[in-house]
Amino acid sequence: MNQILVTEKVYVTPELKRKKKIYKALFMISLFCLICLTTVCIYAAYDRNKESEISNDILQNMFADKTVISQEENELVVRITQDFTENAEENQPEEETETVEENNNVQQSSTYTAPDGTQYNYIGRIVIPKINVDYAIFDHWTYDLLKKSICKFHGGNPNEDGNLCLIGHNWRNKRFFSKVPTLENGDIIQITDLSGRTVEYEVYDKHQVDYKDVSDTTQEVEGREVTLITCTDDSKARIVVRCREKK
Repeated sequence: MNQILVTEKVYVTPELKRKKKIYKALFMISLFCLICLTTVCIYAAYDRNKESEISNDILQNMFADKTVISQEENELVVRITQDFTENAEENQPEEETETVEENNNVQQSSTYTAPDGTQYNYIGRIVIPKINVDYAIFDHWTYDLLKKSICKFHGGNPNEDGNLCLIGHNWRNKRFFSKVPTLENGDIIQITDLSGRTVEYEVYDKHQVDYKDVSDTTQEVEGREVTLITCTDDSKARIVVRCREKK
């Protein structure tokens, strides 16, 4: 006997048509949002990379006409400078002493003019070999400057006595101070001033502080120190890395 297969007919009701249109609309909206989000992320990454090119341009300009000197030559320059300063102070008239001390506190910086005409004042260079950091140091900080390089937050000029406090963004990648939280005691930070002299600093402490805590910017230190400051990954607190001149 022949068997006849009968397929049950599916009726497309108005309600089913309506649900189909809703699902299709939701799918298109989700796809559009995904494309927009991807575009924004790509543009943000491109914009950050483009802005950080300013730092590379400054580094090239900073040492374009300077000869890199060795650590031994650095120490010789320091000794000669100290001897010259001591002799000058001995022969300096008493009435001019106050003026000399004031001049020593004058902010020293150089200016780089970008192709768009914007001027940037910088005071040195920071290199952290362990985490591949190599950036120019701006002489002050603003939210706009933090997008372009490392900034001085507090303290004097590079390689002067005191506590030079530097801040940098944590983009949660390899750029700026994103990897500073991974530094450990004994790691080396190199600071180069505008004279071309490089001084090495050694990490001796790392800790987390409240977002508004600025106690680590104190200038009550012996000799030369550098303090690195950046945000935690959730941006709710600060990571502080204290360094002192390596002996």
